[in-house]
Amino acid sequence: MLTSQLSNHIVKLLSPGKVRTENVTFQSIGGGSINKTYKVSIHDASYFCKINSASKFPQLFEKEWNGLKLIGSKGGIQVPEVLYCFQLEDCQVLILRWIDEGQKDEQFWERFGEQLAALHNNSNEYFGLHESNYMGSLVQLNNPSEDWTVYFNKSRLQPLVSLCYNIGALTDKHLKQFDRISLKLPEIFGERQKPGLVHGDLWSGNFLCNKAGDPVLIDPAVCYAHPSVDLGMSTLFGGFGPRFYEAYHYCHPLPTNFKEQWEICNLYPLLVHLFLFGNSYLSQVQETLHKY
Repeated sequence: MLTSQLSNHIVKLLSPGKVRTENVTFQSIGGGSINKTYKVSIHDASYFCKINSASKFPQLFEKEWNGLKLIGSKGGIQVPEVLYCFQLEDCQVLILRWIDEGQKDEQFWERFGEQLAALHNNSNEYFGLHESNYMGSLVQLNNPSEDWTVYFNKSRLQPLVSLCYNIGALTDKHLKQFDRISLKLPEIFGERQKPGLVHGDLWSGNFLCNKAGDPVLIDPAVCYAHPSVDLGMSTLFGGFGPRFYEAYHYCHPLPTNFKEQWEICNLYPLLVHLFLFGNSYLSQVQETLHKY
């Protein structure tokens, strides 16, 4: 995807004056399943560049930029500075300021827990968002609702259950089990939950520790939702220290059935993975379904 025309355009944006080619490097790096990613170095400055197809994933990076701006506007927890978001022919490009990583210590996990609790305390009149965005490579619906359980069922579970059923990853038996769960959602989550701003895709690959030892959130799938969306997903693939949860609980006390709420919320990312990556995720979905 990194054509000479595209690389020249990126260099002109980042360094408008004349730059000798030997002073510019595009280093391909990992860390993404759907994007081409590069570390762009010009003289002594570095940038993070993501490239993808504009026709295959329309407005993918615009939605990501909007999410980063929304989180960043609330203060308290850091996000990368977005420098440019543009389209050149069928390539969409997002350029962020590069973040040099530091070491995680116990204070890092405490700060992270405290700052995530503060992020979740940013409330809204409704669950959802003013626009749909992406969860990985899938469009994520954010149809506003004043009721968390209605929102979660209609904008999260039902769309993914239908997608997975249509490709044969779920059966009629699974559909009946999801119907039973949908009836139990009000009992599991209660009725007084306020919409809180969540990252939406909070696994261990979507945050960094900068040189100052502070957490930095990346690759958001933001919406106003139940805090269990973030907390549940943080347990799905591991990588979060125990002080993270202790600090969060101190700032934002968890309900007595928080583990049950986390399990239910994790059905959504598990269904996303089931649809995208196959049946290796079905057993985790079924483990939760069998409890209901």
